[in-house]
Amino acid sequence: MSSAMNRKTSTMILALALVLTGATVISAQVSNGQTSQVSIDRSIRSVPSGAKMKFQGVVIERMGDVFTIRDRTRTDYAVRIDDRTSIKTKGGFLRSGKSYPVTDILRGLIVEVEGRGDAQGQLLAQKIRFNESDMRSAITSDTRVSPVEANQERMAGQMDELYAVAAEARQEVNRVNERVTAIDEYDEQASVAVTFRVNSAVLSPEAKQQLDEFATKAADAKAYMIEVRGHTDSTGSEAKNLRLSRERADAVVQYLAVNHKIPLRRFTTPMGYGKTEFVAENNTAAGRQQNRRVEAKLIINRGLSQQVSNPAKTQP
Repeated sequence: MSSAMNRKTSTMILALALVLTGATVISAQVSNGQTSQVSIDRSIRSVPSGAKMKFQGVVIERMGDVFTIRDRTRTDYAVRIDDRTSIKTKGGFLRSGKSYPVTDILRGLIVEVEGRGDAQGQLLAQKIRFNESDMRSAITSDTRVSPVEANQERMAGQMDELYAVAAEARQEVNRVNERVTAIDEYDEQASVAVTFRVNSAVLSPEAKQQLDEFATKAADAKAYMIEVRGHTDSTGSEAKNLRLSRERADAVVQYLAVNHKIPLRRFTTPMGYGKTEFVAENNTAAGRQQNRRVEAKLIINRGLSQQVSNPAKTQP
């Protein structure tokens, strides 16, 4: 029995490695220099336009607003989300579930997807549901807080093949991350740092002007995300500084979303770091002013930015 299980495990790992190294999920391709269009690789199952579909699978890749999700039969589907997609956990108070932003959907997360096919053969998701426990497991694996052995122990005894595939995918992500150590998969395209008055989370006219210039750069970007981080100087208690830094980060997100119509799904979860990440000494008024800031960064997936910098030549 042990030998049979080892053969099955080896077969599954080999199949996953072939998928991760040999298949391009979604790519912009040009056929014989005649037509330029976004096409879906043969390994992705096409969904008929208008066809309603509901299935359970594991997230194995993300490219902008499109996710690759593998179902129980190891069939891959391209799932696209938009502003109308409902993303929640299962159950909860009155069984309504807790809402999550699209940025929290991680590789290795087991999800239930419901939607309809679009003209590109993708599934336009209307609902995405998942268990809170699976989200915690995906976060733990993605950030490498616990060793891979902890995931293996959690998965031990579970014969459901879907959960086994999810564990393999998360282990492969950890191995890749260790090989590239300091290299991130996003490139910074633009950044801005706006400062605040003492004990204030209100944007000054100068700060608004800086954010206006930053927003114009985001308007021309494709498949981008915006990272927002709030900070304070060293005056005041730790609890107060953490709360104030988060309020400052929220003020920047609200200004960009309301005044420049940047969708909320483009923002990573805004964070307040209090006084922990100072950029100047806090023993002078000038230094404290520099530390009372919010940093916003425009980041783009490295793979997508390389495609943009090397566009294919097409004929009209």
